[in-house]
This record gives sequence, structure tokens and C-alpha cells, in this order.
Amino acid sequence: MTITLQPGVAPQTGAGLVLDAVERWAAQLPTATAVAAPDGTLTFAELKETIGELASALRAAGAGPGVPVGLGFGRSRLTVPALLAVWRTGATAVPLDDRHPADRLAFVLRDARIQLLLGELPADVEIDGVRKVDHSVSFTDGPPAQPTAPDDCAYLLYTSGTTGRPKGVQVGYEALGTFLAAIATLGLTPGGVGFNPLSPAFDGWFWCTLLYLVHGQGVAIVDTASGGGPSDLAGAIAEVAPRTVCLSPSLYAACPDDMPSVDVLVVAGEPCPPALVQRFAEGEQRVLNVYGPTEATIAATWADSAAGDDVRTIGRAIPGYTAYVLDQDGRRVPPGGDGELYLGGPAVALGYRNLPELTEAKFLPNPFDGGRMYRTGDHVRLRADGQLEFLGRMDDQVKIRAFRVELGEVERAAVDAEEVRAAAAFVLKSGDALGLAVVPEVGVDPVACVEAVLGRCQHLLPDFMVPVAIELVTELPTTPHGKADRAALAELVATAQKAGGRAPVTDRERQVCEVWSSVLPRPVYDVDANFFGAGGHSLLASRAVVALRRVTGLRLSIKDLLSNPTPAELAKRLDRLAEAAGS
Repeated sequence: MTITLQPGVAPQTGAGLVLDAVERWAAQLPTATAVAAPDGTLTFAELKETIGELASALRAAGAGPGVPVGLGFGRSRLTVPALLAVWRTGATAVPLDDRHPADRLAFVLRDARIQLLLGELPADVEIDGVRKVDHSVSFTDGPPAQPTAPDDCAYLLYTSGTTGRPKGVQVGYEALGTFLAAIATLGLTPGGVGFNPLSPAFDGWFWCTLLYLVHGQGVAIVDTASGGGPSDLAGAIAEVAPRTVCLSPSLYAACPDDMPSVDVLVVAGEPCPPALVQRFAEGEQRVLNVYGPTEATIAATWADSAAGDDVRTIGRAIPGYTAYVLDQDGRRVPPGGDGELYLGGPAVALGYRNLPELTEAKFLPNPFDGGRMYRTGDHVRLRADGQLEFLGRMDDQVKIRAFRVELGEVERAAVDAEEVRAAAAFVLKSGDALGLAVVPEVGVDPVACVEAVLGRCQHLLPDFMVPVAIELVTELPTTPHGKADRAALAELVATAQKAGGRAPVTDRERQVCEVWSSVLPRPVYDVDANFFGAGGHSLLASRAVVALRRVTGLRLSIKDLLSNPTPAELAKRLDRLAEAAGS
């Protein structure tokens, strides 16, 4: 169906389309569910009323264009009207996830210079200088929508950053309007609800919420963490019975094949694997494979099965957007060629908050159509039919469980520990979690080093960025270009995990493992590992014996190592030598 706008508001000027849609559905479907969340529901009539009340409270507190407003309602039903109320005042919404570490939340508050806060944050988050808005006061009607300029900031989303701190992406009202006009062309069927299990501080949450509301579907906010994680998705989908589902391939893997209530399946956040495409092909649902960085306002391309697109690809640029595939010299590649993807059009974000140099490096003048374009760092192939095949990243940014992660941020959390000399993060072979290779400082206890690194990561990073495997190495393997060889590290961890083994228990066993780790190609944690099976040879055996003599003061020989080639056996031999020396 066609959705009209508020009088005098064009799609590209701001949030008018979604605000108008709520008004429309409140009139046409007043008792239909607009928001369902763990703490209750709102009908479309109640959503309209709540937006008005929150907008009035915000306006009374001084909200308006250029004023950053933190949203601290988490996974509550109030997060949706709070976001729309901020846009009604023309202010800047800054979504906050109360489950992020306190240090990260405090950084966002400072970096965004948040002046007003709707909702609550954990008690250990410092909010000095931030005014909490009293939203308990009842208002009969909200203020009219505040006119906004194209470059007024509509929202500020923080993603992983290479500096070790998250970076804030500033998205303007013109960009927001362009995105809303694009998704309105999809023509989903009104009624029912759409599924939204994502973090409110993630732009995937925005995609779900806005897509559903624009088309007259309610937003079902699902908290999978409260029920045990992705494995509960199947039960949640069965309970919610959504009409539209938007998930990453990793989350779809936990979903049942049979989802009878679902009309539309949206894949986003990660490359869509062929097996998932094949699985979807066996059903009758419409499938959308959506691609887009935060810097291009949520989505930039899609492949739509209803339009005959190949959903193994990321499709073509969506209405109002432009996609360019360029070679290393900045020239367009011909059909069949591959290169880096650049995105243009009015939906390109304003830039990064307080990071002018990075903004200048990533948001470039558009030599083809004027304006600016965003350099994605994504490697794609331009097919002859105009559709784009996603080939991977051209830098060190990765996707974990649909979240963008700069490996540098994970590495910074580790190397700032005094026990660590160097570190390199990498994606495990499973593809759904991170590993971390750490070179400890000389003389540091290996167990203490791992505990220190893990503690820092848990304290500073969201859970999806915390490494599930920490490997101590004597040096980082490198590529011919001198960069950390992340593929080699992933292989190393996979081999170690496959090997398994028995961890050292006694001080003597730990002593042997530590010395062997310093001379062998990779660390030794298994007390039953064979010295020569772990990469040792005669020269390294001599070095190991010399090192053990130095740290123990005992007269160990090469023959002792050859006869006792595991840490467990050699530790016992050292204990016997110590007893003999004592007698």
C-alpha cells in the first residue's frame, strides 16, 4: 500500500514517514499490537499517545535539534516510543544497551555529550552532568513535530573502533528520511508482528523496528538472553508467531525449518551461506538478503526474491542509494570485475563523532555524482546482471554474531594489561567467536596472564567481543606483508582444541610447560604432550634442558628429556633429582 507523509514533510527531510505511519495505523488499527516486549505491550493508539507524552517531557526538558538524548529503556516496550519521541522533537537519539560494560556506557555518555536521559542505566555508570527526564508526568497531547535541517543529527550509534574505543556514527535526518522512503517501497502486508531479538544499541534493531512500523506491523521485542540465548529462538518464534523475521544467518541456524506464520524472511548482518539459501528455497516465504553498514544508514543494498533477485548475492542499491565498485585506482570495474564497494547518495552518514581524521579518510568526495561517498572496506564482485556478490573484508573489521567488530579494539583491551607484550585477535574457524593470541611479558606466569587478559576483556568489551579462546605464544606469526597472520592463529587454536589434553596441576608441571612454551613453536598446556610431537628437535631439546637447569638449579641432562619426553614425566624426573640433591 502507499503510505502518505505528514503535510509538508518530504521523505528525505527526516522521520516524517514513520511518525506519519504511526498516526495512520493508530487511526486504522487502534487496538492492534504496535509493541510487545517482556514488560508489556502497546497498541498503536497507545504508541501514538506515549510518543506524544514523551515528546512533551523531552521538549519541557530542553530537547531540540542538536541535543543528544540517551535512551536507557533497554528491551522495554518504552524504547520504541522513546526513539520516536526524540525524533518528534528533532533531537539526536543515542541508544544505550544497559548490558554493555559500565566503562563503555560511560565513554558513550562522554563522547556523545549526552545532555538528557530517558530511562535508567546500571548503578555503576557515572551519569554526572546528565539530566534524567521525568516521563511520569501525564500530558494530554504532544507537541507538533519539530522541523529539522538535512544535516541535523537524527541518531548516534556506536560501533567497534580501531583505536580501542567505540566510534560514534552520526546519521542525519536527511539520511534517515531516505532510508525510510526506501523501505516503504517493500510493500509488506499490514497486521501481525515482526520479530526483533536484537540489542537496542545495534542498527539491526532500527531496521526491524522501522520496517515493521512503517508497514503497520507490531514490533515484538524478544529478550533471548533471559531464556538462555539463541537456542531459545525456536520457542520464541513459535510463541510470537511473527509475520516477518529479521535475523543473521548465525541466528537462523538456531531456528526451525518450519515457521508457518512467517511471510517474509530477512537475512542481514552476515554473508548468507548457500546452505541457508537452499533451506529457504524449500519454503514459500519471500526472502530478502539485506546489506548495509551503519555509515550508510542501516541498509544500502538488498536482494529480494519477490523481484526475482538471487538472494545468494547482496543484490543492488536500494532506492535513493548508489553503489560503486572501484579498483585500487578509484575507477569503476566492468561487469564481472571485483573491487571495493563505495556507497553514495543522501543516506551517507554525517561522519564519526569527534573523529575528524577518520571521517575524512572514510567519507570521500564523490567524483561520479557529486556529494559524498562512504568507503566500506568490503570486497565485492559486480555481476553482469548488476547484482553484487559479497567476497569479504579488505581490512581487519569482522562480523561476529551479526555485530561489527574492529579487531584492534579487542587487541587494545589486551595489550593495555601490564602482563602483555603483544596481542592479535582473530576469528575462530567456527566463524561465530573470537580468539586472541597473546605474547606475555618475560617472567609472567602464564595462568596469571590469561586471567588478566580475560578479566580486562570482560570488563571493557560487550560479550560478543570477548575472546572465547586465549592462546599464549612466544611470537605472533606474520604474513609476508608483516601483518599478524590471523589465519595461522585460527589454525593454531583449532589444532590445540582438537588435541585437547591434560592441564598442568603441580608447580613442577607448570614449570616444565612454561619452559617448553618458551622454546617450542607453540605453547604447551598438555602435560601428556610429547616434546618432539610438539615441534621439538635436538637443538630445541638442548635449549630446553639449559633453560630448565637455569630455573631449577638441577643437573638435568639431554638423556633425561629423551627418556621423559612429556611434561608429566619430566616433572617427576626433576622431583627425583631434587630429592637426591637434598639428600
